[in-house]
Amino acid sequence: MAVIGVAAGVIFGVPGVAEKLGLAGEDAVAIQPPPGPISYSPDLHGPATTAPTPTKQGVEQALAGPIANSALGTVTGVVVDPATGDSLYERDAGNAITPASTGKLLTAAAALLSLDHTQQLITKVVEGEQPGDVIIVGGGDPTISSLKDGHESVFPGAAHLSDLVDQVKASGTKVNTVYIDQSRYAAPRMAPSWLPEDVAGGYIAPIVPAMLDGDRQDATANYSPRTNDPGRTLVDEFASRIGAGAASSIEKKAPANAKVLGEIRSAPVSQLVDNMLDHSENTLGDILAHEVAIKAGQEPTFDGASKAMLDILRQNDFDVDGVVLKDGSGMSTENKVSAKLLAQILAVAAGPDGKDGRTAKLRPLLGGLPVAGGSGTLADRYNQGSATEGKGWVRAKTGTLTGVNSLAGIVMDKDNRPLVFAFLTSGTNGSTARPALDTVSAALRGCGCQ
Repeated sequence: MAVIGVAAGVIFGVPGVAEKLGLAGEDAVAIQPPPGPISYSPDLHGPATTAPTPTKQGVEQALAGPIANSALGTVTGVVVDPATGDSLYERDAGNAITPASTGKLLTAAAALLSLDHTQQLITKVVEGEQPGDVIIVGGGDPTISSLKDGHESVFPGAAHLSDLVDQVKASGTKVNTVYIDQSRYAAPRMAPSWLPEDVAGGYIAPIVPAMLDGDRQDATANYSPRTNDPGRTLVDEFASRIGAGAASSIEKKAPANAKVLGEIRSAPVSQLVDNMLDHSENTLGDILAHEVAIKAGQEPTFDGASKAMLDILRQNDFDVDGVVLKDGSGMSTENKVSAKLLAQILAVAAGPDGKDGRTAKLRPLLGGLPVAGGSGTLADRYNQGSATEGKGWVRAKTGTLTGVNSLAGIVMDKDNRPLVFAFLTSGTNGSTARPALDTVSAALRGCGCQ
């Protein structure tokens, strides 16, 4: 409309033109010049660089009341100033205990430090040795969407199965029987300490290198029942859509140099890490851990993944002494991680630009942390009492298992200085421990901490 208005102004300004067009007369409208630009001053600012530095005394004073809450049971914790690397508060911070899903921070760090952030996980369909046979080759992507194009599952940016089906149809190959090659990962498919009921409960799926919607029955629900055979689900759905039969025994190794009939790619690794952290997606956590193992030359198993992740963290100067990993999701009660290590990872990710070479690789980790009262696993938290002061200011990874509750992340204090924190508890009840942890982290937002 602005262009039209300017053009009309030019027409009216040329002598005689308005009259010839029949636009002149006493009802003619005067064209006013456009208004000046609107002045805008943003309310959001980056971290302060000249504000007073938080002190140990200030942080200890701020936490004294909230950390004494009996709902926290046995608690370990640490607060770090990422600008300086100084520890401002410690409570048995080096004691390695069960971290629950805050352990995903180790998986995220190992993935971001070792994998190309733009890498995509590729699922292919290739010709089998017999006419009419095709084989789905799993390349590590558990996020393949069963939904129609234009509809999002719990995995933003996921490739769609319909695209893969369309490519195979367009190849002109007649498909009679569908198989799947799941050899990218080795057995076992479940970590030894996982509970079978957690599969039916929707918390985890057996780890195989290709799945629909993380093997959910409902592609749009974060927690939805899974199956004991994700590969079978994928094969059956692909076969149904392409008008073929699924093999009774679905597993078959793809021939070397087999003709590719179609392929789809996952979102980039950096986005997969983001989704894993925001929604605490357990299956994706262990897929990423297996990919870290492959990159590191380790066996693509739970043991190989755990070794690879610890090796990568150690090689990048993180203190992993006493750390025990049995999976990449934090579902295992046998995992043992210290609050100190979690805070070290977060402090490097939140450090000043150019000061530490690891920071650029780990920075995307911060974007995946849920926002207090706003997103992911913190969307419905920070809504009680003094914890509300942290709403919108705290970003943190949650962790919950029976008797275990944890929280690790970053918060801006009132002077707009970032503080990194990690608190792990044991012997706790989630209904009371989670609000108590929210209050502890919100207390860091409420203080200037000098």
